[in-house]
Amino acid sequence: MAEPDLTPVRAALDAGDFARARDLINNLDIPPSAELLELRAMAAYGGGDLEGTLATYGDLYRLHLENEAPCEAAQAAVNVAMYLMMDSGLMAPVRAWLSRAEHLLSDAPDNPVWAWVAAVRTYERLMCGDMPGTGHWAQKAMEGGHRHDLKAPAIIGQVAHARVRIHDGAINEGLNALDDVAVELSAGNLDPLTSGQMWCEVICAMQWIGQHDRAEQWTEAMERWRQGAAFGGLGGRCRVHQAEIKRLRGPCDAAEQEALLACEELRPWMRREYGWPLTELGNARLRKGDFAGAEEAFLAAHQHAWLPQPGFAWLRLAQGHIEEAYAMIENALEHPFDIPSKERPPTGALRRAPLRDAEVVIALAAGHTDVAHAAAVDLEATAETYQSQTLRNAAVAARGRLALHDGQTAEAIRLLSTAVTAWVSLRMPFDAATLRIDLAEAYRAAGDSRTAEQELEAACSAFRELNAAPWAELARERAPEKLAQATAEPERCVFRREADMRTVAYAGSTVRVKDLKGMRYLERLLAEPGREFHVLDLVSAERGALPVTRLTEDLRIDAQVGLEVFDSRAREAYRQRLAETEADIEEAEADNDLHRAELARADREFLINELRRGVGLNDRARTVGDGVERARTSATRSLRYALDRIARHHAGLGEHLERTVRTGTYFTYEPDPRAPVEWQI
Repeated sequence: MAEPDLTPVRAALDAGDFARARDLINNLDIPPSAELLELRAMAAYGGGDLEGTLATYGDLYRLHLENEAPCEAAQAAVNVAMYLMMDSGLMAPVRAWLSRAEHLLSDAPDNPVWAWVAAVRTYERLMCGDMPGTGHWAQKAMEGGHRHDLKAPAIIGQVAHARVRIHDGAINEGLNALDDVAVELSAGNLDPLTSGQMWCEVICAMQWIGQHDRAEQWTEAMERWRQGAAFGGLGGRCRVHQAEIKRLRGPCDAAEQEALLACEELRPWMRREYGWPLTELGNARLRKGDFAGAEEAFLAAHQHAWLPQPGFAWLRLAQGHIEEAYAMIENALEHPFDIPSKERPPTGALRRAPLRDAEVVIALAAGHTDVAHAAAVDLEATAETYQSQTLRNAAVAARGRLALHDGQTAEAIRLLSTAVTAWVSLRMPFDAATLRIDLAEAYRAAGDSRTAEQELEAACSAFRELNAAPWAELARERAPEKLAQATAEPERCVFRREADMRTVAYAGSTVRVKDLKGMRYLERLLAEPGREFHVLDLVSAERGALPVTRLTEDLRIDAQVGLEVFDSRAREAYRQRLAETEADIEEAEADNDLHRAELARADREFLINELRRGVGLNDRARTVGDGVERARTSATRSLRYALDRIARHHAGLGEHLERTVRTGTYFTYEPDPRAPVEWQI
């Protein structure tokens, strides 16, 4: 039989047309060969089928064993481990497949596959918080990669080694190594999968120590790379990093949209790390003042066994639940985040730093002054070790808040003014506005009410510019004397529908624009300023006033009720991983490796819960619906499109609506009460 021509398949893969590649492969009526299985696995991953990727590499592993090709089988086993590690977060099955590869390579000590074993071992150790082990395997990956001229494992080892050096306090050495890697990635010298993963690694490392300017530069570079190059879960990971930067820079509407899209794109990929994009979504909503939406996201992250702190504690504090916020932050410090992940520092002071920053504020609010002082000392020591301007300024702000609490008003004014100025220069306007509230309190305590009012107004103005009006309201409520409210007559404006057009009048200028679905959402908001509309209320009115209960069912039909949590092949794969996890527990206990056994038991608990979630009575598959989240995404997109159209025709109104319309689970229109507006609908 003539060899099949696989050139069209390779061409489709090279072009990123994974659907065509899969169709071409499925139409081939030939027995599976090693080459065909390799191509099938690549097409499956690019097409969003993680379980198909793992199953195909498993088939390749068994085929090589049948053909008595142990080194090739070892490479297939390493590939299974690598994809499991990247997207499942289950380290016990990763270790099981790596052990198989090592056994097969026992008679080939200098085989190139060892470089890949070392690369995957490196990140298995990093994600489990074993920094010495990470450094050991990173060195082996670099040595093996250079010896066999394999760029990918060498770069993987270099990035991990740099992260270890940063974690150990050798900041300049680690950052210089990461800059070298970023230049290599920008030059396009690596395959797309390794490039995407390493971009993510470089940015995560910068975020660890608050190097946000560098993180922003490399996030922009990753975004340029992502266009046309990202596949699998790489695009979603890039979106989370975009959301992180946009949240810091503000306003947070764009950050929320990036986080929502990241959650949608990463849903098929991430298992245990899915709480990462959910937490970022919560952080963006929190800064917008969408407290209900933030709580939904944080609770969802918690349900995925992710620690959504300190964001969740900040939320509880803003809601006035001080003791609950304090309990949350203390629990997070006493019981550290223990899910394998490379997105957060695995251990030590860097992991504690954002928790300590929150602990200072929350402990003072709860009356635990000694705890707040101890947290500030630890935060300052961390800043000194890692020489991060962000951490240093957080420490200065903490000292300023403590000085204010202790009655040292002059010192408080000096420290808080310094910190506010630094946040502004670091382009972190929300942090600056938040700290201005404390600075206003310090001036008031010093008897300078005029400057206190100026600082409070500066904070409120910044919040409004950031489309975070609820924070301005909280700031005004906190002040002993609220800012004077204007008593001017409301400006009378028009937003009236006439057939398929709208007449819009604002600030003395009138335009006509085409009516859109988003315009009808906006009409409801303008008609009742200050009222929060649940997204389902908006959508139901636009659809013809369906009751919310019926609407929810209707949306779930649109969202494919009946879609299985995971299909039968995935359920079988989970059961296989459960068996591999049980074996890892037995091996760890036999070796008296208690930490490894504990991590493996956590993997086992996760897998059992996932199987329970996905399998009902008599082994029937459970199904899911996603109506509210889909409604939120759709309604926000429609409203934002309408606002963009208005801004094109009426720049003044566009600017006004950008400041005053808030989206999320709840939509609202909140004009400045000192400049009231009355709309004729």
